[in-house]
Amino acid sequence: MQHEILGQFAQFAKLTLAQDEFCWAGKGGIMSYSDGVEWRLRVPGGVAGAARRMLSGEGLALAHLRATRNGATASLASSQAGRILILNLEDGPVLTTRGSFLAAWGDVDLDVTVAKRAGAALFGGAGLFLQRISGRGTVLVHCAGDVDDRRLAAGESLHVSTGHLAAFTDAVDYDIRYVGNVRKALFSGEGLFMTRLTGPGRVLLQTLKRRQEIAVRQK
Repeated sequence: MQHEILGQFAQFAKLTLAQDEFCWAGKGGIMSYSDGVEWRLRVPGGVAGAARRMLSGEGLALAHLRATRNGATASLASSQAGRILILNLEDGPVLTTRGSFLAAWGDVDLDVTVAKRAGAALFGGAGLFLQRISGRGTVLVHCAGDVDDRRLAAGESLHVSTGHLAAFTDAVDYDIRYVGNVRKALFSGEGLFMTRLTGPGRVLLQTLKRRQEIAVRQK
């Protein structure tokens, strides 16, 4: 599948499909498509996958686009300004936080997984359920605002403020750390915990917090 990332302030992905090629698009991700593209809602993972997806906040179903002729095009975008990064699943499965998954194609498996550590699930900011994309293919990740693309060495750790984590590879350990005292939590605006990521692996950070994350913190 041919693909290009266009735009500066609010990037979008333009896909050019051969006949019978298909891709998955994230919730609300379709911007436009040409004649020769058909799409429908499908639930990855069947009934069990549907139950997990309902709890993840990513939506029960994803859009499944398929080309009925050569050269059909589809454009995918997020509802928030930001950058799109291309990840190859040959480097391992990818986990995305809520709102960061834009698209995937190839021989891919889309599932929802539970955060490995209970503390990270409850207080880490990414939530209990993360979307996991594995197999052989390509994933598009949307990072709100600009992106900080980190590659952590084995044992190297990075502390991330709530809401700034977009995606990471499956080998990265995801945990939380207490900020130190209540005074910091009350006056820094960062909350009681920071997300701690430990390599090896790739981490994508976003400079803007997702709108749903901001809304939750304002309530």
